[in-house]
Amino acid sequence: MCEKRRKELLSVIAPCYNEEDVIELFQRETQAELEKLDKDKYDYEIILVNDGSRDRTLELLMDMAEKDKRMKYISFSRNFGKEAAMLAALEHAKGDCAVILDADLQHPPQLIHQMLELYHSGYDQVIAKRSRSGDSKRSTFFARLYYKLVNKLVDVEMVDGAGDFRLLSRAAIDAVISLKETNRFSKGIFSWVGFHQTYLEYENQLRASGETKWSFKSLLRYGIDGILSFNVQPLRICVYGGSALLLLSIMYLIYLFVRILQHGIDVPGYFTTILIITIFSGVQLISIGIIGEYVGRIYAEVKKRPMYLIAKTNIDKEEQ
Repeated sequence: MCEKRRKELLSVIAPCYNEEDVIELFQRETQAELEKLDKDKYDYEIILVNDGSRDRTLELLMDMAEKDKRMKYISFSRNFGKEAAMLAALEHAKGDCAVILDADLQHPPQLIHQMLELYHSGYDQVIAKRSRSGDSKRSTFFARLYYKLVNKLVDVEMVDGAGDFRLLSRAAIDAVISLKETNRFSKGIFSWVGFHQTYLEYENQLRASGETKWSFKSLLRYGIDGILSFNVQPLRICVYGGSALLLLSIMYLIYLFVRILQHGIDVPGYFTTILIITIFSGVQLISIGIIGEYVGRIYAEVKKRPMYLIAKTNIDKEEQ
């Protein structure tokens, strides 16, 4: 008598922040796709992380979980950010593999089937790469410029259009959650852990409802995190810039000394003095700011505070 084959468990993960307008639609569309999977081969769980939402998101998540035991929720004590939400879901996921996607349906759940096919072809990371169709020319230009700059600075490769939407094998999940750093930049972490990777392209999608949570300030902060999290190049730039300015200063001093020998001391020089003071002060302040960013990150790491605090969840400790 042959043994019954164990079903593979797929964990579907989505951070949620003020998603009351779209979360029920997300559940319906995602489950509709998951129900198409071969029930003899797959089972699934959906883990939704309420990241301190101020609307009815938690209430709706609890209602979903009450109706379907495959729906899991984690609710934070406050807003800890998307990075913390993804980490919490991965740490609580029981699946043989996991798919991370956004709850606003900009990441189409229809791609899950293709991701699983590629996963069974031997890939540990199946990365969804979106096109930039629908983006403004200015947005596309600055995004491409940013990735060109970042890839020259950081120690890992960042691919334009590739974000958090991806499938991770259990080996990749365990590698990601083994990294206990506080200042997390998941794009970099996913690239750093490596494993066998492939890309799956899809068309850019609009939000199903609601407004984006990304402001210019948060995008700027996210961009700076990407630059600082995986390299020390900014510190080296301070060294190189400081060395270049020192060399120029020495050359300028030699030039002034020669002029004094030839023409004597010339009183005028107010503009030159102010210019030099201004340039050097600016460079010093920028350098101090860069050093301060790294020192601040070291300070955050040595405190060893948890990335998140859970206020409510329907995931029992025995299940983990």
